[in-house]
Amino acid sequence: MYRWIILAFLAICMALPLHAGSSDAGKPTLPAAEVAAFSNRVQLDLAARGAHVAIVARMGRNPNMLPKGVHYTHVSFWVLSQIKTANGKTGTGYRVYNLYQEGQNSTRSKLVQDSPADFFAGAYQFDAGIIIPDKRLQKKLLAVITSPTYAKLHNPRYSVLANPNTVQFQNCTEHTLDVLMAALYGTRDIGQIKANEAAYFKPQVIPISGLKRALAPAASQALTTSDHGAMVATATFGSIARFMQDNKLATKVYRLTPQGTYKL
Repeated sequence: MYRWIILAFLAICMALPLHAGSSDAGKPTLPAAEVAAFSNRVQLDLAARGAHVAIVARMGRNPNMLPKGVHYTHVSFWVLSQIKTANGKTGTGYRVYNLYQEGQNSTRSKLVQDSPADFFAGAYQFDAGIIIPDKRLQKKLLAVITSPTYAKLHNPRYSVLANPNTVQFQNCTEHTLDVLMAALYGTRDIGQIKANEAAYFKPQVIPISGLKRALAPAASQALTTSDHGAMVATATFGSIARFMQDNKLATKVYRLTPQGTYKL
């Protein structure tokens, strides 16, 4: 009964972005009405599956321009929460917990909570990667996300290709991974978290030539690879999904588009 109350509320609320188009979330590229409809579809799908905490990714760039093995460009936690809409109504819906680059300084980031419509306002196309952790892990993640540990694990020094085995830089996916490890191992000690990631997590290798690697920082300091050795590898939605599937930590890993759902 409770689940259907949530579904009914989501069907009529959260229809428009709260602050879509902010530099943090990315410039809107898709029609607002379609963004609202797709974001609500993702919410309804999560609610129907009984997800209290999920990891959701969006495609923010043309997939033909992304490195091999990378499909999604931004990852966040979606948390079932008490929300208030613009017309003053309250109910249960999803809040999105993000790490975004700052609009005025691409080498810095900040933690931002926004709505599902805000999240998809910066998408290149409607394509969501979704991981639903198992029930026990959802409870552990919720405990971390709603505690001071969530902010403590944020490193504002931003790099698109941050090395998850170091503390020099961080991107949205690495922060997601750090929170996941904090929940799994019951620790907020970043040294222990990084040790566990180095031991058990396999990042996504990014093929990049020596010349491109040398020239990238000239285009943007956020493209530095100074925290890497000879090989460049970073946390991605796909690498987190594989880690969770290999360790039986997820009840569902899938892709949702306007055409349907697909196994990942």
